[in-house]
Amino acid sequence: MSRVAVLGLGAMGARVAQRLLAAGHAVCVWNRSPAALTALCAIGAEPAPTPRAALIGAEFALSLLRDDEASRSVWFDPHDGALAGLAGGAIALEASTLSPALARELAAAVDARGAGFLDVPVVGSRPQAEAGTLVTLAGGDASVLERARPLLAAYSARVHHAGAAAGAGMALKLAVNALFALQAGALAEIGALLLRQGLDLPASLEAINALPVASPLLAALGAQMLADRHEPLFPLELALKDLRYASAAAGANRLLSAAEAQFAEAAAAGLGPLQLTAVRRLYRWRA
Repeated sequence: MSRVAVLGLGAMGARVAQRLLAAGHAVCVWNRSPAALTALCAIGAEPAPTPRAALIGAEFALSLLRDDEASRSVWFDPHDGALAGLAGGAIALEASTLSPALARELAAAVDARGAGFLDVPVVGSRPQAEAGTLVTLAGGDASVLERARPLLAAYSARVHHAGAAAGAGMALKLAVNALFALQAGALAEIGALLLRQGLDLPASLEAINALPVASPLLAALGAQMLADRHEPLFPLELALKDLRYASAAAGANRLLSAAEAQFAEAAAAGLGPLQLTAVRRLYRWRA
């Protein structure tokens, strides 16, 4: 078993830390809000006052943070940042969903300290994190990945090596999330189109879902939109963040830019904390 520092105890980080503890790893935890430490420390985690302190003696440093800004602050702070505490020979694992550019910058900084780096964002949400069935998309050297696999297996049902280059995992994760958001945004507009033409919306979506053009995801999105229930597992504001990173990484991309604008409008309308399916509230849907 390994000694692991877990940085960030939000919806995903806390559950991943629980899986690591259950697998027998020694886990030291840090979170910007100390209140989040209590439950994990009650089941065996060790608290740390700073990211740097969390990495004392750690073989692995696993970060699960909200965005580029949070990740940069946690890793690069000159006094209390995680990089300052990273030992040579250790492995830094960035599991947040970030821009590929920041993943490459972080990889270079980790390499300069004589440590290994993998970007390892995950596909899945809270239920998969609790069950240990997340899918990890890993970018980085294959030999470093092999060293990290036993740790990743504590919370991942599958680990896909996206490529040897730093940022490969992030690029693949952004592609996944962009496809998710594009389908949600398209369905929101398609529903409005059908209603504008006088069609029965539930019956129309049922017909679409029986055709090859549909998918299980599309059916699930349609059901949520028809019910107008949007309990957040993948909040719209995070989907917008990922669309922005994907659009920037892709360069000139009309579809991604249009989806980014659509989700920005929804966030400005106060829908950001809701599930990304809430984008449907920009349109006149009447079930």
